[in-house]
Amino acid sequence: MKLSQKKLERLHSRINSIIDTAQEMELQYKNELEKTHPTYRKSALNLVHYMALRSHYIEDLQQELRLMGLPGLSNCEGHVMRSLLAIKTILNYLSGNPKNESHKGTLSIKKSGKIMNANTRALFGNKGKKRRTRIMVTIPNTAASDKTFVNRLIKLGMNSARINCAHDNTDTWSKMITNIREASVQKHKQVKVMMDLGGPKLRTGTIVPGPQVIHIKPEKDEIGRTTNPALIWLAPAEVSPPANVSAVHIPVEAEWLGLTKRGDEIRFKDSRDKKCKFQIIRKQKEGKWATTMDSAYISPGVHLEIYRQNEKGEQHFEMGELAAISQNISLSIGDKIRIHKDPIPGEPAKYDENGALLEMAHLSCTLPEIFKDVKEGEPILFDDGKIEGIIESRADEELIVKIINAKESGSKLQADKGINLPISDLSVTGLTQKDMIDLEFVAKYADAVNVSFVNDKNDVEQLLTKLKELKSDIGIVLKIETRKGFNNLPQIMLSAMQTYPVGVMIARGDLAIETGWKNIATIQEEILRICEAAHVPDIWATQVLENMAKKGLPSRAEITDAAAAQRAECVMLNKGPHIEKAVKLLDRILRRMQNYQRKKEVILERLEFAEELSMKQEYA
Repeated sequence: MKLSQKKLERLHSRINSIIDTAQEMELQYKNELEKTHPTYRKSALNLVHYMALRSHYIEDLQQELRLMGLPGLSNCEGHVMRSLLAIKTILNYLSGNPKNESHKGTLSIKKSGKIMNANTRALFGNKGKKRRTRIMVTIPNTAASDKTFVNRLIKLGMNSARINCAHDNTDTWSKMITNIREASVQKHKQVKVMMDLGGPKLRTGTIVPGPQVIHIKPEKDEIGRTTNPALIWLAPAEVSPPANVSAVHIPVEAEWLGLTKRGDEIRFKDSRDKKCKFQIIRKQKEGKWATTMDSAYISPGVHLEIYRQNEKGEQHFEMGELAAISQNISLSIGDKIRIHKDPIPGEPAKYDENGALLEMAHLSCTLPEIFKDVKEGEPILFDDGKIEGIIESRADEELIVKIINAKESGSKLQADKGINLPISDLSVTGLTQKDMIDLEFVAKYADAVNVSFVNDKNDVEQLLTKLKELKSDIGIVLKIETRKGFNNLPQIMLSAMQTYPVGVMIARGDLAIETGWKNIATIQEEILRICEAAHVPDIWATQVLENMAKKGLPSRAEITDAAAAQRAECVMLNKGPHIEKAVKLLDRILRRMQNYQRKKEVILERLEFAEELSMKQEYA
């Protein structure tokens, strides 16, 4: 390909401009670079070079380089300066000036890969013999009492165990960790223990309880004989019965429900100590239908036992408890709800006999500090974005929110559901009082701490100060789940790189709500690239194989998502009754995908049936 000297000079100028920007940013961030841990010194410098590169518009430059058959900078994140100098060297030779460009301290492709592997190993433990990407599993409290359960997870491929400090207590955590450590030794594995701090989560407050007794009442004739069984909907409290179906909703935990099968008999003693039973007849989405001929009064705390008939006779399965009976607030488009500072229980709207509104629905929130930060006209979202509203008015003690998006039949808002304020500039940040207490346990017994809602470098500095007080050198994982956290990610990472090891979790649930569903794919990609530039391992998290873990059967979209997850150093699974199946499936997907792709790099392994493909055109 014949190239004009003018074109070569123009390309030279473009590359030199990027290098100049990189050197300017080295000086700009000199203090931050000097503070980084010795292990991260070159990685932090490469991160600065990467941000310098991305400050230029280089799409046309990449295209020109590709058309010339030169490296197009598409995979240069981990070794930016070396890639730029390599291109400059090639351009020198093409210009008739055979000069090799070099710069002290630059990282080669090979060295960059070794650093990332070492950092990943330090945070997540050794990889398996057949899989590069690690698997992190959120451990249910079953792990505190069932060591064989932990053994099975490790055997199936779990590399690190995640314990959420929002649930259970130090006694349960201690038992879980003991079982994980002992099982790791038995299986000759290096399973890391990661513990999540809750962070300043904004959630809905309590709601006035619903009826404390559920009355199951089959149809009877005029002389008291049962003519039709009562229809029962068994599902978690937040999963309402399908529309237009009259049924008694008995709230149960999803994990317990996952143990039941069609034909199982559920036995219990009701509030009157009367022996009752109902039978599972079919499954529908996240719930199951059952019927009973018994009249029963059920209150919270009743024990539900599963009995199953098979070739071995009657078998008794795990016992569960009726979940707490909770009230909810139904919200439709156009409705208004008052969010108040006063922590009194919320209530649904009240109407007179003619349907006229007497009192609008009201609810408190867990972080009343946000009232001073929000403004009229800003959006507010509830329950993972399922309900959307606009702040219509704001006062010191309350907000009036108008609902602009909900189900046609009305959406149910319950207590302890997430609230997101995606464009509000919130000052609520840092470690909560509970986090400070939990951190004392985490620093002593865990391998790494996962820090929620990291928004800026001040959050990181606060954490590092506290860990220094506790004389702890555990790893830290920064959970990026807000727009502010994403915007400040490079600065956040430079601050975190003062310690070792460091990781980043892409918390895709809150991040999608905060940044908008249409943006999550590109934001996720940017986080992966920034982490690669810093040689900081990342975690692909939220809803990975969620249907598989909860229901035992994955969706097609979940398989594709799990396959793409090999781009990260670690993939996180949330707990569910079928978590073992989910670990096994994810292990297989990741092992197969690494033969086709290594992070962003496409791998062309030998196609076994390539020789059988006909390349000749046949004519009739």
